[in-house]
Amino acid sequence: MSFPRSMTGFGRGDSEAHGQTWTVEIKSVNHRFLDLKMKMPRELSALEERIKKSVASVFSRAHVDVIITVSGTDQTSNQLSVNTALAREYSHTLIDLRKQLGLTHDNDSLISLVATFPGVISQEKKEADIEQSWQRLQPALDMALANSLTMREQEGANLAADLLERLETFAATVSTIEQQIPEIVALRQENLHDKINKLLDGMDIDPMRLAQEVVIMTDKADVTEEMVRLASHISQFKNFLSSDEPTGRKIDFLLQEFLREVNTLASKISNASVAHKSVEMKNDIEKIREQVQNLE
Repeated sequence: MSFPRSMTGFGRGDSEAHGQTWTVEIKSVNHRFLDLKMKMPRELSALEERIKKSVASVFSRAHVDVIITVSGTDQTSNQLSVNTALAREYSHTLIDLRKQLGLTHDNDSLISLVATFPGVISQEKKEADIEQSWQRLQPALDMALANSLTMREQEGANLAADLLERLETFAATVSTIEQQIPEIVALRQENLHDKINKLLDGMDIDPMRLAQEVVIMTDKADVTEEMVRLASHISQFKNFLSSDEPTGRKIDFLLQEFLREVNTLASKISNASVAHKSVEMKNDIEKIREQVQNLE
């Protein structure tokens, strides 16, 4: 099995045995956990736990509907029974009647006649053999699960390609901001100096103390940590997409960290260009999150 996988899929499987057709349909959509609903003939209810186990082997989370139908008549499910006592009563009565009427005695004809009387021969339905039912159902169930998995893996591959493309757009914006930071910081320091000089015009102040205050204020606007964490998150996102296990929840949580860093970045750097790009980044994160909601 390959990852990432979409939670949305459909699969169908059929199997035939002894005049019956067993059909299994599996439909799945997004869900936070594994939510399994089954619709099947009542006589198969004893197989519910086995079906759940099979479904759980290929789904870690999703809302999954399993619909099982059985059509046709099981040629081995019925058996004939003979009411010997009743047949004997019919036989004695007919023999007595033949004697009274002076008719010849024919055993074959007598048996054929007795067999047609109500209640002599009846057809009974055997109780369902649960192991036999499982042997007939399992091939259809396995086929439906395999078909559903194939569809989910194909959709997962498409989602991964789209997510990587969106992630590259996001990373490019981060890179652009990173390149602008030295210029933005230098401009901020210059503006800060100008403002302080105007405020302190004519006042006597220690140049060293002034320089320290400028450094402190500049340091508050330092976004180096945010840029490093964003780079780490981008790398981790890619690793999750190439993982051999379900990572939809992990990526969803990681996107919250993306958003946290972008908000911090925008608040520290009071710059029109960065503010505009921050809006773009938040929009990218939201689009990525919408797609991630489909991942198992």
